[in-house]
Amino acid sequence: MKINIRKLAAAGMLTALTVALSWFYIPVGASKCYPIQHLCNILCAVFLGPFYGVASAFASSLIRNLMGTGSLLAFPGSMVGAFLAALLYEKSRKLTLAYAGELFGTAVLGGLLCFPIATLLMGKAVAVFAFVLPFFMSSAAGTCIAIVVIGALYKGGVLEMLRRSLEGNAA
Repeated sequence: MKINIRKLAAAGMLTALTVALSWFYIPVGASKCYPIQHLCNILCAVFLGPFYGVASAFASSLIRNLMGTGSLLAFPGSMVGAFLAALLYEKSRKLTLAYAGELFGTAVLGGLLCFPIATLLMGKAVAVFAFVLPFFMSSAAGTCIAIVVIGALYKGGVLEMLRRSLEGNAA
């Protein structure tokens, strides 16, 4: 895989944005839900692809955990959502599938993957589906913000220009 410096810089900026706005979260049970993470996951999916999206989600989760503003549950939720959103968008080029991938990947798959982390590593007694609803709420909030942001970029003609610029094909 060839490293694209523009995509790497954009992923770093989205990671920084996620960390900088980590003060905004919704506490639900043992988890902290970060809608800004899901917004950035979708932006990564549309502009950067699966590799950079997962790397950005991992980096922001790691930094938030090191700063004490996140939890171990951030890893599966954010990374699976970022991967599925980017994969579906890359294969289809449909924004609706990126949004659906983020919702399903984070809420259902990420929520289910949190069960062993919560019970084995964090010592929390939770049900298997305990994180699905809170992760869905967080992911839905971030997805709604992403729909507004990407919609504005699309209407202004900026969406395609940014995509070409990140690929190195600016006109």
